Amino acid sequence: MNSSTLSRNQILIGLGLAALMAATRGQQFAPLGQHLPDATLAVFFLAGFYLRSGWGFAAMFGLATVIDLVAVGWGGVSGVCLTSAYAFLIPAYGAVWAAGRWYAGRHRDAASTLPLLAGVLVAGGLVSELFASGGFYWFSGLFAAPAVSEFAGRLVAYLPQTLLGLIAYVGIAGIAHLGIKRALGAGSHGIAAR
Repeated sequence: MNSSTLSRNQILIGLGLAALMAATRGQQFAPLGQHLPDATLAVFFLAGFYLRSGWGFAAMFGLATVIDLVAVGWGGVSGVCLTSAYAFLIPAYGAVWAAGRWYAGRHRDAASTLPLLAGVLVAGGLVSELFASGGFYWFSGLFAAPAVSEFAGRLVAYLPQTLLGLIAYVGIAGIAHLGIKRALGAGSHGIAAR
């Protein structure tokens, strides 16, 4: 695959990921947000896998921030999450982006890599949830007397949903990846930006 094809594929993948995030981020604001789980973590994982560049991370984080600001400023969404703890989303999303980037170097289009993918998704999702929820809980100023036991309860309540959404979206993307690759002849026409 030549570099111009690779660049075009990366642009298309990046636009698709941006559209997915815009469509699902924010339950009251996004068109599909009321019906589908937020795809943001999966978008960052897939951006790490396909785009790999730090610019890809920065662009996706910028988009997530713009979506949040628009949702609060014009969409009528509560701004309760826009506190100083918002900065913790950088390492939260960075964790799943880095997990996707790390996994990209180990991925093979074979079922034998599925356990590794599952482990990477769980680890990346857990670290992400620790930063996002932990940052909000401990540093937002919205909780009068933060306690480890209360945070642990919140983590147990929210982590399964976070992991399920991440795994489901990445699974769908994996199926699409294989389908497109087969449709294009699998040889030198694969979609992976690697």
